[in-house]
Amino acid sequence: MWKGRFSKDTSSLVQQFGESISYDWRLFPHDIAGSIAHARAQLKVGLLTAEEFSQIENGLMEILGDIEAGKFEFKTSLEDIHMNIEAELTKRIGAAGAKLHTARSRNDQVATDTRLYTRTEIDGLLAAITGLQKALLDRAEKYAATVIPGYTHLQRGQPVTAGHHFLAYVEMLERDKSRLADARKRLNISPLGSGALAGSTINLDRHAIAEELGFDGVTHNSMDAIADRDYIAEVLFVISLCGVHLSRLSEDLILWCTAEFAFASLSDAHTTGSSLMPQKKNPDVCELTRGKTGRLVGNLMNLLVAVKGLPLTYNRDLQEDKPPLFDSVDTLNLILAVNTEMISAMELREENCKAAASDPMLLATDLADYLVKKGVPFRHAHELVGKAVAQAIATKTPLDQLDLPAIDPAYGSDAKDVFSLETALAARTNPGAPSIANVTAEIARWKAALT
Repeated sequence: MWKGRFSKDTSSLVQQFGESISYDWRLFPHDIAGSIAHARAQLKVGLLTAEEFSQIENGLMEILGDIEAGKFEFKTSLEDIHMNIEAELTKRIGAAGAKLHTARSRNDQVATDTRLYTRTEIDGLLAAITGLQKALLDRAEKYAATVIPGYTHLQRGQPVTAGHHFLAYVEMLERDKSRLADARKRLNISPLGSGALAGSTINLDRHAIAEELGFDGVTHNSMDAIADRDYIAEVLFVISLCGVHLSRLSEDLILWCTAEFAFASLSDAHTTGSSLMPQKKNPDVCELTRGKTGRLVGNLMNLLVAVKGLPLTYNRDLQEDKPPLFDSVDTLNLILAVNTEMISAMELREENCKAAASDPMLLATDLADYLVKKGVPFRHAHELVGKAVAQAIATKTPLDQLDLPAIDPAYGSDAKDVFSLETALAARTNPGAPSIANVTAEIARWKAALT
């Protein structure tokens, strides 16, 4: 494509070093859509005849069919998907194919293709995240009233329900969807027509091209349009954060599946055994999710480091934007799919949950609240309950079986009434709190929202 300027063929090592067709081939539907829209704009200004446009459009659609059918031969010598398609088109239809690249550069071509690809993948990720939310919602509904300890510092804190716990992840995933939707809005601007960096003296209707490709508008600065990879960084960040959320869910489930917690049981279909220890049932999906999150974060760092020192506008370093993007999209899609399946089949061991939640220490804060309602300042109430807890530990007496009035007269004879899980949960009626009524209402709200 630059034989007019160079007198020697490109070294085979340079071809191997510089090719991107091994991974950017997946841009083919977007490259073809962009080329057809570009050709239509050429037709409108008289750069192509109706016959030439028809040849280009039909030729590109034939190439699309061949690629989808696995009949297309990608050539490393042509570097990337753009030149592979253009060269094959010219080979098939002749001179008309050679006109296609008029008024565009590979720089704005790849920028357009990558935005189209990213937009499509965001739509897929939004659907996949919703699928996982529905699986979590299903478990939340099934275990809406199953009481479990809530933890801080991985120490038992206060009682919650499993339904409330699962809904926490539904909330996190909804924020991920919101961020992806925001990123989609920002990236949905067409750079096609920006040329290599300064547009072209041949002015095509950029707005018509953008409309045909489903963009909301066109970029306003040709240099920024070519150099911009913010949208990829933004999407990689959201993907990384979604991975972090799923990694935290994985850690919860890993703990819940241990013999020490024994709150949850995963299906045999979503666990593995040991090559040595016959009794083992390992939560590998959770562990791999946790591990692959590091890969997602690494891909974000990969891109940020690649672009951090680049002057305007295009530099070949930007070819390295696509491997982390493609890998993160593929990885998160697989994580979402397998976790959706696993969560849907997961069961809780409700007797074990009940036994753990029956620890009267979980209601120590409720006991302090009881004192506050009797007029005791909270800090003093905190101290009094702390003394009761210390005595319970020292005497190996359950907190709810202590003679509380003997510890301090601030405790009344009704202090023991605090130690009722049903009463404790029912009292947590503030918005966002884990009363069963609140959890049930939230489940209904999410069901309506996710339909």
